[in-house]
Amino acid sequence: MELVKEIKICEVGPRDGLQNEKLILSVEEKLSLINRLTDAGVKVIEVGSFVNPKAVPQMATTDEVFSLLEKRDDVQYRALIVNEKSVARAIACGCSKVKLNVSASTGHNMANLNMTPEQSVAGFASCVHIAKESNLEISGSISMPFGSPWEGEIPIGEVKRIVEAYLAVGIDEISLSDASGFANPKQVYTMCKEMSKAYPNVSWWLHFHNTRGMALSNIFAGMQAGFTNFDASVAGLGGCPFIPEATGNISTEDLVHMCELMGVYTGIDLVSLMDIGKWVSKRLDKKPESYVINAGRNCDLLINKN
Repeated sequence: MELVKEIKICEVGPRDGLQNEKLILSVEEKLSLINRLTDAGVKVIEVGSFVNPKAVPQMATTDEVFSLLEKRDDVQYRALIVNEKSVARAIACGCSKVKLNVSASTGHNMANLNMTPEQSVAGFASCVHIAKESNLEISGSISMPFGSPWEGEIPIGEVKRIVEAYLAVGIDEISLSDASGFANPKQVYTMCKEMSKAYPNVSWWLHFHNTRGMALSNIFAGMQAGFTNFDASVAGLGGCPFIPEATGNISTEDLVHMCELMGVYTGIDLVSLMDIGKWVSKRLDKKPESYVINAGRNCDLLINKN
């Protein structure tokens, strides 16, 4: 079995996790969540998004959270942006890294923006220019590269055209984001192998929603293909308000637990992470979408423990 020795996890709970919740956490609660996650060893965290607060009211306080956050030198704090105004907001509140997003589904992108995915990415050039002038790191994300409710499976050639559009505007860190939960492990392994071969200089991330229960197996397939950067959400929080039936991201606790059992290093303290997942789930008045929180770690269940 070919398996990586170490992975990096970006905790997306404060952004992707909270954006679909009916209850909205206060600024103080968001700060507590972020600080507790970094105390547990999380080194990359998606704090929020600079989007229209009318569209996503859960993210309306992202500017304030960034301004009040006591940032650690060894932690990367990032956020999602959508346009030049978003970049300006990110710069103003002290955000150091931002991410743009485009849909690999032409039907989805046309319905929302009346543009092809390639046209959307070409329009990002001004955002990239403004960001780099202010020493703001910028990355890109491709939503639904494995399939969408509009087209079904997305041909890999269409995904490659979006990758090349990102490279053309100066973005070489790219996330493949299965927001619709369509991916399967064989497809993930094949795409990861092809993308790393075709674009060896790109820094790749994988982002899976657990809509149909395949997120962990998809991450495992990505690991076998040599990918080492993965998004996850504490307590399995998440969902996309713009995609039918989209459920939460893979639980960070479940991912860390699997890695510990396989000897793959994450640097994150699982017990602390489980406590955080229980706390935020209770605050949101919902059951954690985490198998390991609900059932316990393997080692917790051993009858004859010494």
